[in-house]
Amino acid sequence: LHADKGYDYDHLRRWLRKKGIRHRIARKGIEFSTRLGRHRWVVERTVSWLAGCRRLHRRYERKAEHFLAFVGIGATLIGYRRLTK
Repeated sequence: LHADKGYDYDHLRRWLRKKGIRHRIARKGIEFSTRLGRHRWVVERTVSWLAGCRRLHRRYERKAEHFLAFVGIGATLIGYRRLTK
């Protein structure tokens, strides 16, 4: 998990460690968050692609299961388009 300084809290670090998730979180006042940019842009780009799916742009579904199903469909369509190029 890569995160910027906004997530620099001890309780979050402990929770991630307890779950067995390796993290790289910039520390406030110590590290520059620009070094995380090369990893973080991949996630932001993917979220941007998903926002292009009209149904996901605003969460119209009342049930989380339905929303997650549409996210899966959107991710599948994005992957299919990328593979057919």
